[in-house]
Amino acid sequence: MGCAPSIHVSQSGVIYCRDSDESNSPHQTTTISQGTAATLHGLFIKTDAADTIPSVITYQSRHSRNNSHRDRRENSGGHICIEAETQTSHTSVKVSGTEECVGPMRLTQEPIQVLLVFAKEDSQSDAFWWACDRAGFRCNIARTPESAVECFLDKHHEIVVIDGRHSRYFEAEAVCRLIRATKPSEHSVILAVVPPITSEQEEPSALPLLCAGFSRRFVENSSVSVCYNELLQIEHGEVRCQFKLRACNSVFTALEHCQEAVEITSEDHVIQYVNPAFERMMGYHKGELIGKELTELPKSEKNRADLLDTINTCIKKGKEWQGTYYARRKSGDSIQQHVKITPVIGQGGKIRHFVSIKRPQSDNNKQPYKQNRDEKGSEEHPQSECHSMRHRDRRKESVDARSISSRSSDAPSLQNRRYSSVARIHSMTIEAPITKVINIINAAQESSPVTVAEALDRVLEILRTTELYSPQLASKDDDPHTNDLVGGLMSDGLRRLSGNEYVFSKSSLQNVSQSQLAIPVTLNDVPANIAKLLDDEERWEFNILELETATLKRPLTYLGLKVFSSFGVCDFLSCTEATLRSWLQVIEANYHASNSYHNSTHAADVLHATAYFLRKDRVKSSLEPLDVVAALIAATVHDVDHPGRTNSFLCNAGSELAVLYNDTAVLESHHAALAFQLTVRDGKNNIFKNIDRTQFRTLRQAIIDMVLATEMTRHFEHVNKFVNSINKPMAAIEESSSNSEGSDCESQASIRNSPENRLLIKRMMIKCADVANPCRPLELCIEWAGRISEEYFAQTDEEKRQGLPVVMPVFDRNTCSVPKSQISFIDYFITDMFDAWDAFASLPGLMEHLSENYKYWKNLDEIKCKSLRPPSSP
Repeated sequence: MGCAPSIHVSQSGVIYCRDSDESNSPHQTTTISQGTAATLHGLFIKTDAADTIPSVITYQSRHSRNNSHRDRRENSGGHICIEAETQTSHTSVKVSGTEECVGPMRLTQEPIQVLLVFAKEDSQSDAFWWACDRAGFRCNIARTPESAVECFLDKHHEIVVIDGRHSRYFEAEAVCRLIRATKPSEHSVILAVVPPITSEQEEPSALPLLCAGFSRRFVENSSVSVCYNELLQIEHGEVRCQFKLRACNSVFTALEHCQEAVEITSEDHVIQYVNPAFERMMGYHKGELIGKELTELPKSEKNRADLLDTINTCIKKGKEWQGTYYARRKSGDSIQQHVKITPVIGQGGKIRHFVSIKRPQSDNNKQPYKQNRDEKGSEEHPQSECHSMRHRDRRKESVDARSISSRSSDAPSLQNRRYSSVARIHSMTIEAPITKVINIINAAQESSPVTVAEALDRVLEILRTTELYSPQLASKDDDPHTNDLVGGLMSDGLRRLSGNEYVFSKSSLQNVSQSQLAIPVTLNDVPANIAKLLDDEERWEFNILELETATLKRPLTYLGLKVFSSFGVCDFLSCTEATLRSWLQVIEANYHASNSYHNSTHAADVLHATAYFLRKDRVKSSLEPLDVVAALIAATVHDVDHPGRTNSFLCNAGSELAVLYNDTAVLESHHAALAFQLTVRDGKNNIFKNIDRTQFRTLRQAIIDMVLATEMTRHFEHVNKFVNSINKPMAAIEESSSNSEGSDCESQASIRNSPENRLLIKRMMIKCADVANPCRPLELCIEWAGRISEEYFAQTDEEKRQGLPVVMPVFDRNTCSVPKSQISFIDYFITDMFDAWDAFASLPGLMEHLSENYKYWKNLDEIKCKSLRPPSSP
């Protein structure tokens, strides 16, 4: 055969040799003499079958090469043949790229490429060849060290297999060092094939191979299956890890070009990386910083004495810290920076790195740090002023359109277009209220004294946080019960998905037969003992637990019939009592009776509290009939199909609902959605079927809003909005009133009856009803405390059993102090909220119960009692 003048790579990735016209088979092999090595470096190329040729032909061609191989050696005369082979099979089980993720980055890995370095063909090289074919890997074979390096530099193989059994052809360790000397080998796995040892021989050390650059060794075995398994293990292990590490180069490229200064340290605050922007800002070269502890660098004296302690306390808990910090540059001068420090959780759930993002801020009336002014002449003084303004704008996070247009001369055209786009955005009339507030403060800063400007800086830092309504907690050691309660109730957990899926009740959408419930046909058919209990339902002291017992754990339907009837809900909805009864039965059937707390008794308790609040004069006069109906329905359905686990648990367990609702208000969203699914699914349960579309949409929106308000992550937002929008304005009217009482009442009514404030009242009402247990009579309070504690204990047990993060560690049934947990809950969530609600709705009886119950828990805690009741006297 003649020498191949060219190589063609088809779209399928199969490499064909273009021989002379008389050669039509893609299986033809071609010998290239050393004279053409400048072009192909003497590569001997074998191609795989075309798509129409079955793999058995490939196999026959592969094993029929022995004779032709011998003939080529004889005919080559004085020429030295340097050979390599390439194959790709259409029979591969894996022919397309696979997707991998590195954090949020999605990558596509092309089929694995393997280089076999064997001086001669034997059963071992054949086994790896066919193992590659089975795995769908692209494979090359090189016969000499030179052709191996040339082929590797061309293909950048992920796996290299070097024959180390015979040293007379080449030294395997030398070949490995040659390949490792190239840049692409940084992310390759190199496998050494070693001869087997006899039982009398001692197992040789792998250290020489590792020192030569090999990743692992493979004891000679010509079984295709063994070679196949070895390659698969390498692919799923080292190759995938190296592939992800290789992708990190793009992240570092982004960091190198980032305009903000970035510093990465270890958990012990040893500097591991700084980007060029950090070097420019601080005046150091990275070689002067990397490997040093932060404590070794000079500190500015302008920081508060306790600032570093505050930062360390925050970030050691895994929380992000951001604020203003003074750093000392290499030149000795201090620079004011806006710093954001983010802990990075690594192996074992521990903090492994801290990432600090820093940008310079102006030092109020002092000139900010400006690199351009130092570098440019006096003729560019106006432009330097633009850079000063840019830093000031960056500090304030508010961009002025005029300053943006003025800096167009010092940026590329693409950047100019971005600036002009930002200018148009900031000139729009849809500016958010918080943006207006920040702009007003920015304007006030310009002409303020230094002390006032600094105070306004701190105000701006607070306003830019997302948790505007959440108070800062003390350290976990000081109050672990409060920390765990807040962490469990006000967050969506660690967002770590595991393989464990939390399964909800599959009966959620099943029909419930009437015979199972034995509910009376009408309210007049209620059994006498139940009717007698319901006579007291308008009193706050109504005992819902007695109703639970009397109704065989079906209190919601009975209480619902009574309450809905007294508020005329059927008349408002134009539905029959039979439809209402069927609806109540379906809703109650979808509460989990197995839950110790979140069951239909809790729903009935919340319905009772809501009805009690709705009967208060100020509440009644503030709401419209639709609001009343929406509140009663929302109270009834607000926890339907609750699994007895918190949102944090569901997010950590990777439940279907957590995925569906993006880890945000998971349960509350589910309760609201399921309630409407159950309602409209069957006409006999559909209490909304007779109201018009507009009224239904308004009612639906009100119900959903109230159910979502029971989610605790926005607890302080709802309470603070209620206080600032309703309590304080009404109190101000009462205190400063000099007119007649009638005008006072009119002013207060106008505050209460606005649509926005009616929304706040409804949210506050259902929130108070949902957690009113500490305001119930003592015996009821104790019972509810025991039930919620048991539910949290069960969650902790399951988290430990499934290996999930423990959301509330203090709720361990073996160590938990129930009085402490109740004290923390009352202090942190209940007192302020009910003070505000009492100021509006006038609830002296509830506040008296709350005070007595708090004293009860305090007394138990003082005697170190961890249970619900004090120890009995001997």
